[in-house]
Amino acid sequence: MSEGRLVTLSEAECLDLLRAEEVGRIGVVDAEGPIVLPVNYRCVEGEGGVFVAIRTRPGNVLDVAPQPVAFEIDGIDRAHRRGWSVLVRGRLRHLDPDALESHERFDSHPWVAAERDAWLVIEVRSISGRRLEAATVEWAFHATAYL
Repeated sequence: MSEGRLVTLSEAECLDLLRAEEVGRIGVVDAEGPIVLPVNYRCVEGEGGVFVAIRTRPGNVLDVAPQPVAFEIDGIDRAHRRGWSVLVRGRLRHLDPDALESHERFDSHPWVAAERDAWLVIEVRSISGRRLEAATVEWAFHATAYL
């Protein structure tokens, strides 16, 4: 069996993956140090660029987080030892929750919507991704299949 290899994803491939998913992880630094939290999100594109929109509870760690953040999504296929990862870096900013545009364009439809009244977006500064391509099988049969 040959070795697997990492392949750099294009920005277009990264955006396709961001559009297709709805759960990711956001990394921030708070008073106690780095913290990574799962969030529902929505990829929003327009004339102003690319944004990752999230909703959270007012006053929680994300609502009061410093502006520079990292956001990551991934997909893993354990059976075939392959996967992919997309990393977004940017600045976190608040949206006006009463603005009609916020509700129409930036609603991430959180799985737990109660009290998710803080509307945030990550203004994407950079986006990168990698795919781990599985090792290729050099022989169609493997000895362990007969044990």
